[in-house]
Amino acid sequence: MHKEIIGVILAGGRSTRMAGEDKGLTQLGDKALYQHVLARLAPQVGNLIISANRNQQRYRESGLPVVSDLTADFPGPLAGILAGLHYAHTEWIVCAPCDVPDLPHNLVAQLWQHKGTALAAYASDGERPHPTLALLHTSLLDNLTDYLANGERKLMLFMEAIEAQQVIFNNQQQAFRNLNTPEDCQQWLQEKGAIDG
Repeated sequence: MHKEIIGVILAGGRSTRMAGEDKGLTQLGDKALYQHVLARLAPQVGNLIISANRNQQRYRESGLPVVSDLTADFPGPLAGILAGLHYAHTEWIVCAPCDVPDLPHNLVAQLWQHKGTALAAYASDGERPHPTLALLHTSLLDNLTDYLANGERKLMLFMEAIEAQQVIFNNQQQAFRNLNTPEDCQQWLQEKGAIDG
């Protein structure tokens, strides 16, 4: 557990593929989708905050602070990351989207261990990058503010611009699976039922 790191759950998106429903609040078994992510991330960090722009009262029921984007035009996950960097009172934050319920139990430890001298590190499953699962130093606040002010929105390009370290999680492809649609959620539940049963 890294007490000096704050976890930021990114739940501020538009959830267009969830038929307009707030993705993080989609019921998945006995709890909301974001709560599965919360359960995975909480043991790995000192504190947590939720980045959300809708249904903030429902997210506050978790007992965690809920922060809004600093900009009003939904510029994707970078806006949530920016809010996390802005509100964090630690040197480091680690971000995770609200739709990856099986994220690695060793996410933070691996990112921390392999970041080297970089001010940011992000996960890869060995086949593709997952830059929303990332560790960032809060000194990057100005870099990201400028990046967004210039109209840029691509998270991966930002990671490249700040020379973030890619950290490969071998043989963990399933851990990075994100649930984008109601069908994805249904399939995940069926698989978990088969495993648990």
